[in-house]
Amino acid sequence: MLKVYNTRTRKKENFEPLHPPFVGMYVCGPTVYEDPHLGHAKSYVSFDVMVRFLRAEGYQVRYVQNITDVGHLLGDEEAGEDRVQKKARLEKLEPVEVAQKYENHFFRDMDRLNCLRPNISCRATGHIPEMIELVERLIERGYAYTVGGDVYFDVSTFEGYGKLSGRRVDELMEGVRVDVAEGKKHPADFALWKGADARHLMQWPSPWGRGYPGWHLECSVMSMKYLGEQIDIHGGGLDNQFPHHECEIAQSEAATGKQPFAKYWLHNNMVTVDGQKMSKSLGNFVTLDELFKKYHPMAVRFFVLQGHYRSPQDFSDRALDAAQKGFERLSRTVSLLKERYAIAEEKSSVSKWIYRDFENKFLSSMEDDFNTGGALSALFDLVKQVNETDMLHPDAHPSKKTFKEVIDLFSKYGEDILGLHFTSISEDDTDDEITKNLVAYLIDLRQKFRDQKEWTMADEIRDHLASMGIVLEDGKNGTGWKK
Repeated sequence: MLKVYNTRTRKKENFEPLHPPFVGMYVCGPTVYEDPHLGHAKSYVSFDVMVRFLRAEGYQVRYVQNITDVGHLLGDEEAGEDRVQKKARLEKLEPVEVAQKYENHFFRDMDRLNCLRPNISCRATGHIPEMIELVERLIERGYAYTVGGDVYFDVSTFEGYGKLSGRRVDELMEGVRVDVAEGKKHPADFALWKGADARHLMQWPSPWGRGYPGWHLECSVMSMKYLGEQIDIHGGGLDNQFPHHECEIAQSEAATGKQPFAKYWLHNNMVTVDGQKMSKSLGNFVTLDELFKKYHPMAVRFFVLQGHYRSPQDFSDRALDAAQKGFERLSRTVSLLKERYAIAEEKSSVSKWIYRDFENKFLSSMEDDFNTGGALSALFDLVKQVNETDMLHPDAHPSKKTFKEVIDLFSKYGEDILGLHFTSISEDDTDDEITKNLVAYLIDLRQKFRDQKEWTMADEIRDHLASMGIVLEDGKNGTGWKK
């Protein structure tokens, strides 16, 4: 039985969807104004594995993910500038160009990580009419009020405000360090709609004048449009628990009168660098595009899977190096199994092969709140068993059927559920790595000959490499090479 940790109830619960076998899952997507970084990889790989496992368990999952292209303000303060708009000013582009550019980069990097595309990927700017309708409903029901061209949600009218984060409304009055917008009844009241002057690049007509939606509004609108007024799973980063998800609950339940808005709230923790959250605002992030130049995308995915989605993970080159080696070990085992399968005989002796314990460990780990670290450990148990039974030894002769059964285990559990694409490190990639190592060795050897003034041997190495299409380039910082 799958158990998940529900942030709303602060405990692990049996997973029982509202309308089985259908599962409606909504995950907060990116704000598209910068390239995605490793923190995004942790979030979306984590939820990708959840979707994969639920589907493997027989559930019909509709996975919805939004694209925030308006309303997310810098510092998350209501007086800040829109992130997409600021980027548009800096790059001298239209906001829609900025959004499209970084949305493309986001999906490019998610594809590299082998994350499944959502069933529905919806932009905030494509749902402005529905947002206006929701704001009108909240005003009619007495949960929202207007101040000039702005509309705010009145948290004092919603009894359950704070139930997700555990914060009380009266506590939110204390320690307020930002100026409260003129006309707001309470510092915790949040914007549903903001009026815009002529300088604002993104604005739409509304009953309250031209303006743009508040950040929290989009997720309520889009989740309810595509999944219904009550959904099974709402996911997102732990940093969105308050105020973003708290505000979602308030406006959604106030508008519909139905509770709970989301039955299960699942929050992934963050990637840290020296104990600090990795983020664009702190300037300590590394983009995925930069990371993939040094590490294979599957090594990055492996790194994320090593930890639990609810636990923080500290980033370092050492950790990524170890992840790359771990993934290569799995990938190499699968590759060798496939090679042996191709030449195995149909009616050879059958190796003693027991894999029930592996399946039990893998499934029990995943059923324990998606414990991917335990699931990876089970995969390595499988590798260990392959080695201990000498399946890959040249003198061993397991049947073709035996090889097929083991390969299928790696495919079903490692690829289909954990999303590790074992064939992604191809023979070409392996050959390239061997070439790099051999050329580096020959360059070092040539330098030793040069230091010993054995010019003939040094030139012979250079000329032989040149005949293979590899050109050495001597410079003040050492010798480089190119094909």
